[in-house]
Amino acid sequence: MPIDAHPRTGVRAPVGVDTTRASIARVYDATLGGKDNYEVDRYVRDKVAEVAPRQSDVARMNRRWLHRVVRYLAGTVGIDQFLDIGAGLPTVGNTHEIAQQQNPQARVVYVDNDPVCNIHGRVLLERDQHTRFVPANLTMPKTLLTHDEIVQHLDLTRPLALILCGILHHVDDDLDPAGIMRQYIEALPAGSYVAITHFYDPDDGDEAHEMARELERRFTEMGLGSGWYRTRAQIASYFGDLELIEPGLVELDDWWPMGPAIRPRLTEERLLLGGVGRNSFRSGNVTPLLRR
Repeated sequence: MPIDAHPRTGVRAPVGVDTTRASIARVYDATLGGKDNYEVDRYVRDKVAEVAPRQSDVARMNRRWLHRVVRYLAGTVGIDQFLDIGAGLPTVGNTHEIAQQQNPQARVVYVDNDPVCNIHGRVLLERDQHTRFVPANLTMPKTLLTHDEIVQHLDLTRPLALILCGILHHVDDDLDPAGIMRQYIEALPAGSYVAITHFYDPDDGDEAHEMARELERRFTEMGLGSGWYRTRAQIASYFGDLELIEPGLVELDDWWPMGPAIRPRLTEERLLLGGVGRNSFRSGNVTPLLRR
């Protein structure tokens, strides 16, 4: 397959059933070793692997981080409703499975703008009364947060967990990801949490910075059209005024790991940051954004 520079699509143009274009969800599935992907997706995965041979470990690390965060929120904190935006294709250990291990009554709504993800999700979850898969666009917070299926399934006047795991780095700068997140955060009732992971550029001139720059080039120019590596300050801005839960915005395996490291950290594993923020600075009243 020839290298072809694609326009910056990111979350702007979901691929759906088009097998001639790489899909964010399918590339991630291919990286995890899944079967719901095509040659065009594996091409992107393989071009990335030329620079970061253990990128599949990064994808699994991202998944483990999600599991730890959801266990913490559903178990320790007691959050019983989750809005997972940019959910992608369902795989093993989804948000609802982890949350419902802690609380069988936990409600989860997955959101994705790719119709194929929604088809897979609805089929998988059709018998789960506490879980929904909804077609919506994360770049339109007002529309998403007033979507009929979302407001019928979640009580947006009570604390919830908003999860954006590995999706904001597919939102290009022109769409203003910090501004998008500001709208979500302003709509959250007190006691809510926001969990984010994002591609990271250390921006310090070392090997990790050089790898980040080349990985971004391969993601954005070799078939996927998105995948931007941003600085710590840029990623931190997506949490706005939220109170960051310790240990803050860190490399994923530094966020309450399950145990000591069994090997040195890979360079590619340094290029993903995650954090969890808590909304503790407003009353619990619903904001105008959620009034219908």
